[in-house]
Amino acid sequence: MSRELTEDGLLGGRVRLIQPREGFRAAVDPVLLAAFIPARGGEAVLELGCGTGAGFLCLNARVPGLFITAVERDETLVELAQRNAGLNLLLADIRTADARDLRHTAPVHHSFANPPYWSGGTPSPLPQRRQAAHEDAALSDWVQAMARPLRHKGSLTLVLPAARFAEAAAALREAKCGAIRLLPLWPRAGVAAKRILIQGRRGGLGPDEVLPGLVLHEADGSYTPAAQAVLRDASALT
Repeated sequence: MSRELTEDGLLGGRVRLIQPREGFRAAVDPVLLAAFIPARGGEAVLELGCGTGAGFLCLNARVPGLFITAVERDETLVELAQRNAGLNLLLADIRTADARDLRHTAPVHHSFANPPYWSGGTPSPLPQRRQAAHEDAALSDWVQAMARPLRHKGSLTLVLPAARFAEAAAALREAKCGAIRLLPLWPRAGVAAKRILIQGRRGGLGPDEVLPGLVLHEADGSYTPAAQAVLRDASALT
């Protein structure tokens, strides 16, 4: 393996992931995102901005038998995502495309993404890290692209900074995705959430919900038992 790449394990080794040593590297966000998707075996799912494939690979580890389509605009990351799919014995349709210009995608039961989240600030000097973190399209553009192929009552799920909750909820409603569910991700007990998981249903008309949420770390910095169940044991977040 190239010195520029590393092979890492996710979900307690259930997922093997080759990724750049520097630049775009998967953290806990795609693992948590995958845990919140209410998919069942045999359903079709779409990930936009898949990077090296951590999100769809973690989802497939928890819910085998999915029909997976994944889109990423960085050709280097697409090649790694395809390599990782093979490494994990998974057949998936992984495409090089801009998420906003996605065309000719069959209907899916679930779509999900960890979209770029900074619209300003100082960009990283590393191109892939800069591209992954700094948005060049509105969040509403991502949501519209994700909603377009969704079946009726299909789910659309995002992981985002907590400060973007109102923007995300408005974008979901504009895309006709209602019955919104919000799951806060707290770094530690008693502090404000820095990340959220937010999900809407295409054509959903039920009430919105704020779920109990997940505390990630104990006071000593170790993962809480609830977080370990998700990050190591592939438990679902509901």
